[in-house]
Amino acid sequence: MKKSIPCTIQFAARAALLLLGLLWTIPSCADDGSGAAVSVAELTPQAEQAIEKGLEFISRTQLGDGSWGKYKAATTAVSLMAYMVKGHFPDRPPYGDQMSKGIDFLLQESKKGNGYIGTSMYEHGLATLALSEAWGMTDRETLRDALKGAVGVILRSQNPLGGWRYQPTPTDADISATVMQTIALASAKEAGILVPDAVIQKAIAYVKSCEDKQTGGFCYQPAGTAGVARTAAGVMSLMICGQREDAVTLRGLNWLKKMPPEQFEQADGFFFYAHYYAVQAMFQGGDEWYQKWYPRIRESVLAKQAPDGSWPEANEVGTPFAILILGVPYRYLPIYQR
Repeated sequence: MKKSIPCTIQFAARAALLLLGLLWTIPSCADDGSGAAVSVAELTPQAEQAIEKGLEFISRTQLGDGSWGKYKAATTAVSLMAYMVKGHFPDRPPYGDQMSKGIDFLLQESKKGNGYIGTSMYEHGLATLALSEAWGMTDRETLRDALKGAVGVILRSQNPLGGWRYQPTPTDADISATVMQTIALASAKEAGILVPDAVIQKAIAYVKSCEDKQTGGFCYQPAGTAGVARTAAGVMSLMICGQREDAVTLRGLNWLKKMPPEQFEQADGFFFYAHYYAVQAMFQGGDEWYQKWYPRIRESVLAKQAPDGSWPEANEVGTPFAILILGVPYRYLPIYQR
C-alpha cells in the first residue's frame, strides 16, 4: 500500500496542473488603461481545426504494435505528446485507446532495452519526456518504473563535459542530443523522479559552452557555427532549467528575435524541429516575445498542412511537431508551463 501512495499523489498533482491549463486556454483581452482591448496571441478557429485534423491523421496512421513511423520510439513519443498538448488522456475518448497503445509500445521497448528506448539518444530523450508527461495522466506503476529506468540510462550516459550524443555511453556530446536529455530530466524531476542537481548543472554548463560568444547564437558543438534549430533548442533547455534571466539565455533569445523572415517559411527537414523549440522559448521568455512570434509561426504552419491533416513536407515527426507548435496556447503539458 505504501508503494502506491507517491504515485497516487503524483497523478493527482499532475492532473491538477492539466486542469489548471483549461483556465489558461480561454482567449482573453486586457485593458491597457485607455479602455481599449489589447489582443492576446491565442488559438484561432483555424488552428484548432488544423490540430484536430492532425490528430485524426495520427490516429489513422498508428501501426498495429501501437507505434508510429520508421523511427518508432521518437515518432511514438512525439505523437503521444501531440495528443497530450490538447489535454487528451489515456483510456479516455476520443483518443484514449491510441494513447494507451502508444504508451504500451514504449513500455515494451523499455523492457527490451533494459531501460533504453529506441535506437539513439535522440529517440530515448523524446521517449523519456513522453513517459514523464504521460505519468501525470495515469497511476500505472509500470509507467513509473519505465520512467525511472529511462532516467537511469540518461544519468549513466552523461559525458564528463556534461553532454550527451548518439549512443548511451559517456563519450562525445552535441547540443541537440544534450537538449533532449536535459528537458527529459527536467520533466522527470518535476514528476518526482530523483535527478541529482549536479547532473542538471553539468548539462547547463555544456549547453552554455556551445554559445557563439560573438553572435549569441548556439552551435552544434563548442566552437562551431550558430544555427536556428540549435539556438532555439539551447535557449529552451536553459529556460526549462531555471536560467531565464541568465545572460547567455537572453543573448540567445535576441539572436532568435533577429532571425530572417524566411526562416518562418522554409520547410526543410529541421523546420518543425527548430520551431518546436523556438515557440516554446518565446513562450517561456514572456509575452513581449511570444505575442509577436506565435501568430507568425501559427500562420506559416497552417499554410503547410495537407488536406489529409498531415504536414507532408517534413519528416515523419513533422505532423506531431506541427501540432505541438500550434498547441502552445493550450498549456496543458506541465513541462511547457511557465
